[in-house]
Amino acid sequence: MATIRDVAKLANVSTATVSRVLNNNGYVNSETKNRVNEAIEKLQYRPNDVARSLFKGSSKMIALFVPDIKNPFFPELARAVEDVTNQHNYTFILCNTDDNHEKEVTYLNALTQKSVDGFIIVSSTITEEDLHHITSPVISLDRKFSSKISSVTVNNRKGAREATAYLQSIGCKKIAHISGPQTASNTEERLKGYLDVVEHEAWFNSNYVVTGDYRFENSYEIAKQLLTNHNDIDGVFVANDLMAVGVLKAAESLHIKIPEQLSVIGFDGITIGLTTTPSLTTIQQPIYEIGSRAAQILLQLIDHPEQKVIQEELEVTLIERDSTKRKE
Repeated sequence: MATIRDVAKLANVSTATVSRVLNNNGYVNSETKNRVNEAIEKLQYRPNDVARSLFKGSSKMIALFVPDIKNPFFPELARAVEDVTNQHNYTFILCNTDDNHEKEVTYLNALTQKSVDGFIIVSSTITEEDLHHITSPVISLDRKFSSKISSVTVNNRKGAREATAYLQSIGCKKIAHISGPQTASNTEERLKGYLDVVEHEAWFNSNYVVTGDYRFENSYEIAKQLLTNHNDIDGVFVANDLMAVGVLKAAESLHIKIPEQLSVIGFDGITIGLTTTPSLTTIQQPIYEIGSRAAQILLQLIDHPEQKVIQEELEVTLIERDSTKRKE
């Protein structure tokens, strides 16, 4: 494998000159620069990225933490982040954390040692204290974990209100809610939106609210129990689409017809909602825009570390499909 000394010898220049060409730092006349580049190409020289990152304190790498790579929401989000970072010549690292605090902290420490330039984090468990020693910029995505950390989210409470009010508008009389994990900020906001609409209704029963974990498997079992214990429920607002698919399957196993007997609406707008039978009515997040904005803001913070906290909140859209139906 060729070294920087080999390049310098072939180009008949010093190693310092080769370094200036590689880093585009300092003046090198065009003739010399051409000789160095020709030598690099001829020798197929590749700089040692680890050594360069230690020297420059920068790796041109950005990390994205997601809690569940099996949830289609996160690959769609990751694609947007990757597109933006690649456009700016950054390497993109995807870390699946399982929403496990110990795993998140381990990733943070390991990647900090590798001089990662910035972190985009989706987490329900990370705290300000965990980030105290992190000098690289951090932006939270999908859910907030500190008012002092930049973030890109959607108006979760407003979207949840719209979902619940929509179920009322099509004639649902008793509406349940399957929420996400209690530690997630967007869980709290979506629950608040649901309660804004139904809390003071005469029929409201606190047992109509059950806690899920944003995963399919658990929501299937939770929904079966909920619908068995309360067979008068005719509408369900589910805190994400993946759990809503679990509700569809649970209803099918109980021979409950959707949407004739039960209307179901999710939250996220992932593509899987188009493939279910029936297709899933949902509150659609602008997933690609969320990911791309997070990456753009992070790059901005990397270039301008003195910049203040940036917190953006995007709007959602109700997408009506076959899992809901207006009552006759």
